[in-house]
Amino acid sequence: MLPRDIPEVMRIERVSHPVPWSEKIFTDCLKVGYLTLVVEADDHLCGFVIFSSAAGESHILNICVDPASRRGGVASVMMEQAIAAAMVQGATVMFLEARVSNVAAITLYEKLGFIETGRRENYYNVASSDNRREDAILMAKELTL
Repeated sequence: MLPRDIPEVMRIERVSHPVPWSEKIFTDCLKVGYLTLVVEADDHLCGFVIFSSAAGESHILNICVDPASRRGGVASVMMEQAIAAAMVQGATVMFLEARVSNVAAITLYEKLGFIETGRRENYYNVASSDNRREDAILMAKELTL
């Protein structure tokens, strides 16, 4: 991901999340050096993932696929690439959170070998217009060759 990708990243983020990250958050992720990957097809960005790796651990911070590109394997490819990059960085475990309502994402993560390790109560905002919250499932995957 490059700074020039942020407008398209923001478009995907806004149509995908009820409470999207701000442009500043994405800019800050690039500034601090989080690991980022984008997938492009037919001259447009169709997905992105942002993750961190330090002290033997990696954490998926945000992953998103353009609705027009979903169900085509884009998320799987991004996750596999993120896992490979995290291993190169020395990570031996990867963590992520998923909304309990995001069955498609949870199913994907399970297919990739992630297991549920806990829950974070009231972790996600449901909407920016009210105070409703949704639990997150905490998932982890041991990274081995």
